[in-house]
Amino acid sequence: MTDRRGGAKAGLSRERVLDGALEYLDAYGLPALSMRRLGTHLGVEAMSLYRHVPNKAALLDGLVDRVMELAFAGLQDPPQDLWVPWMRRFAHSLRAALRAHPGVLPLAATRPVNSPEALQMSERWLGSMRAAGLPLGRAMDVVNVVATFTIGHTLAEVGRTPGHEGTEPDLDEHAGDLDPALFPNLTEVIATRAGLDFDTRFTEAIDILLAGYAALPPAPPAPVA
Repeated sequence: MTDRRGGAKAGLSRERVLDGALEYLDAYGLPALSMRRLGTHLGVEAMSLYRHVPNKAALLDGLVDRVMELAFAGLQDPPQDLWVPWMRRFAHSLRAALRAHPGVLPLAATRPVNSPEALQMSERWLGSMRAAGLPLGRAMDVVNVVATFTIGHTLAEVGRTPGHEGTEPDLDEHAGDLDPALFPNLTEVIATRAGLDFDTRFTEAIDILLAGYAALPPAPPAPVA
């Protein structure tokens, strides 16, 4: 029998609460998520969740933090002289985690990670990239641009409209409506799938972004105050 009396007796932890919320989010979407429904999903009273997440906003922040933990669990700090291949792994690891939990994509796009663990991880990454010769501002730009592109690309790839999941239009739906004489290129795209491979597009775009940053001349030194 499920113990609905309290989080400790039910074996709850912050990690279990967040993993349960991810499961619920992926199954039912962001608008359906509430503390009461999450408690029901986990087999406990909603009040027991507040021992691990103090409010709904903390739950949403925690969901983003948890996906980032899953994305970067196997990613070591960047070697000082190999930041480009490390950033490539960063991007692909983040995309894989977001694809596994598409319900969190709207949160990842709007709620930056801010847990102490995430901030400490970011601090180490920036330190390693600066040691590789990147100025602080450029190191921040590289991480932010790659992360933002990855989130946006994955949102376009597998994201769902909050509250209207399943209604997203698809180019193939218009296949029979397009006159080849007026839309020769789009008709060919639908027939041949040219340019519709998300994996290839993502890989090439990340490589181009990183190659561009790597080719930039050294930034001028910051002015002395």
